[in-house]
Amino acid sequence: MNKTLLALASTLAFTALPQATFAQEASPLSFNVAVTSDYRYRGISQSRLKPALSAGVDYALPAGFYVGAWASSIKWIKDFGGDGNVELDLYGGFKGEIMPGLAFDVGALRYQYPRNRLAPSANTTELYGALTYGPATLKYSHAVTDTFGNLDSKNSYYVEVAAGFDVGYGLTLTPHAGYQKIKGPLSGPASYTDYSLALSKDFSGFLVTLAVVGTDADKNFYVPGPFGNSTKFLGKTAGVLSVKYTF
Repeated sequence: MNKTLLALASTLAFTALPQATFAQEASPLSFNVAVTSDYRYRGISQSRLKPALSAGVDYALPAGFYVGAWASSIKWIKDFGGDGNVELDLYGGFKGEIMPGLAFDVGALRYQYPRNRLAPSANTTELYGALTYGPATLKYSHAVTDTFGNLDSKNSYYVEVAAGFDVGYGLTLTPHAGYQKIKGPLSGPASYTDYSLALSKDFSGFLVTLAVVGTDADKNFYVPGPFGNSTKFLGKTAGVLSVKYTF
């Protein structure tokens, strides 16, 4: 499955958070594999600013329903003392049109980190809803569990907006901005804004993307944990190069 505009913009590597596309698929079943120079999710590196591999599968059900799964290599769980080095996302939802030109997408997504052993658990469940009109998409995601291992962070949310523009020569330019609100005692240092600008082109099924991504996140909070042997800021402004193949 191709990703939505917001999935494209917020991951910047086209490897994070799969979402259903509003475009009609040629087949109900599709697969994707990708490599990225840095797995960024909502502006924060999940791979300690290093390359990551990912793969996913999607199935389009009748009447606009869909389900899928996606996995990527990560480092941040081990950086905080867990055993997991894989993120597994399981999701499903429903998409359609409210009126000509105005589309919607609603669903649920479970981020699973096998053997993460963190307390509270890094495993997170979010409900999401998105509206797309013309080139622009607005999306809201709401956590119904603690959020990515942050203490007492249920009801955290992420709101984002992006737009895709055809700039000629088969190139798509995608600006994006988002705000991650973390509830609970860590709300101050954990909440932040992210932003990005991505340029992508399809080469016979290989989607190549070059993006600049950054955040205003707390430079003391978003660093590898005590087992990461690094003090590098995981939300720094940087370029990200990725290649994704869908079949």
